[in-house]
Amino acid sequence: MNKNNFLKSLLTVAAIGAMPFLGMAQQRPNWQNLDLKTDTIFGISTDKAYKELLKGKKSTKVIVAVNDGGVEAQHEDLKRIMWVNTKEVAGNGVDDDKNGYIDDINGWNFIGGPKESVNFETLELTRLVRRDQARFANTTDANVAEKDKKDFDTFKARRADLEKQLGEAKANLSGITGFKNALDNLVKKMGKENPTAEDFANYKPTTEIEGRLQAALAEPLKQMSFKDFYEDQIVEGFDYYSRQANYNLNLDYNPRSIVGDDPNNSKEKFYGNNDVAGPDAMHGSHVAGIIAADRTNQLGIMGVADNVAIMGVRCTPNGDERDKDVANAIRYAVDNGAKVINMSFGKPYTWDKAVVNEAMKYAVSKDVLIVQAAGNENKDIDTENNFPNHKDLDAKTIASWITIGASGPKDDETLKASFSNFGKTQVDVFAPGVQIYSTVPGSKYKYLDGTSMASPVVAGLAGLIRSYYPKLTAAQVKEIIVKSVVKVNHNVEYKKGEGDDAPKVSVPFSDLCISGGIVNAYNALKLAATYK
Repeated sequence: MNKNNFLKSLLTVAAIGAMPFLGMAQQRPNWQNLDLKTDTIFGISTDKAYKELLKGKKSTKVIVAVNDGGVEAQHEDLKRIMWVNTKEVAGNGVDDDKNGYIDDINGWNFIGGPKESVNFETLELTRLVRRDQARFANTTDANVAEKDKKDFDTFKARRADLEKQLGEAKANLSGITGFKNALDNLVKKMGKENPTAEDFANYKPTTEIEGRLQAALAEPLKQMSFKDFYEDQIVEGFDYYSRQANYNLNLDYNPRSIVGDDPNNSKEKFYGNNDVAGPDAMHGSHVAGIIAADRTNQLGIMGVADNVAIMGVRCTPNGDERDKDVANAIRYAVDNGAKVINMSFGKPYTWDKAVVNEAMKYAVSKDVLIVQAAGNENKDIDTENNFPNHKDLDAKTIASWITIGASGPKDDETLKASFSNFGKTQVDVFAPGVQIYSTVPGSKYKYLDGTSMASPVVAGLAGLIRSYYPKLTAAQVKEIIVKSVVKVNHNVEYKKGEGDDAPKVSVPFSDLCISGGIVNAYNALKLAATYK
């Protein structure tokens, strides 16, 4: 999930001179489906493909699994396109289809239990440190056994990383809390719930802090309302760093008892519940809408694919997903008919990579295409860890697994999304992932950034290809998507390193991914038509 760069840059009120506001890309619903030549926006030409290539053409329904944090099945723009397990009788408490999952009508939740579902979870780093802290409780550099020295060194490095991240989270939480409190007081004095940029400009500061706040709000309020700024930036930032400090990086927090399984037994498969939304369906619902939001109902948005069914498979909490759940989610999707699986998640540490690799191989053996987000840390994942990855997998598996970076709307040096990971050997293609408008809980819609948004653009395209050309294999669909990109023949810029003073570098776009381009639905469907 995208860690908002704005939040990382927030300063404390005491130190702030001007808010380090990064700005927003121009918000335009559906831009990911537009055409570069016709619309001068670097979308994937979906609308053009429907008008010129697919009109009157028959298709076959394809199941696309959204392995994510939850999908709101009753959303106005999703309810018609949700997968329904017709072999199961809803609400009867019986495993009618005998697949091991009771009442799995729209999918399954691998992080749910008999009474509730996991919402917040630790990072994998936290879990690894907790495990090894018990193992090395009485170990020092002086008494460590030679056979344990490598593991002990790894533990110390991870513990230092955890302590560093926790310290930063607490500092950021303190900073944004101070900013929020000062801003709340200022707005209360102004006497308006949603003050305008003009209101702030006309206000006469009575303290130095008020003057700094006035300056800080000048730029953001040119681009959005105060209400939107406050909710999307301040409240989101406060919640984000609160989650980090209190849950994600907290060694004493462990919610797994909610599920009731043995989290260390990766062979265990039958646990969870049938609540595919869970306590927070924001991310998964947004992903689902990008893939296939109803194109016929004149509501909200239109997904990339027009004849797919969305299967919700909940495996990612607000924190890091567990490898056991990821593997089981893949197997569930495969066994229940999915032909494309979208995985908009990733993490820098892994507990049991082997069990995920085996699930990936199983998906490939059943002709299922895996679509994965590259991650949002602006890192080269050729050299930096990002799991799952295919660095130690066979060529056959890699042929049915495609990794996606995120691009923006302009065909210039800003084309690479500032947050997007990249990799000349690990990332296959890029797709729109900046300010993507899609479905969120409550039958509402929202703009979000991330490779989490770029991945479902490609999953939607894969579903579109498989529905109109059902004889194509998963490997062929990936090959078509990669071969049909719009090549980018210019340099792009990105910050090398973290912080406001990190230098910008300019590199050929072809250095960022295998294909050297942005996916294109029109080109892909034309190419698909040539395959026998």
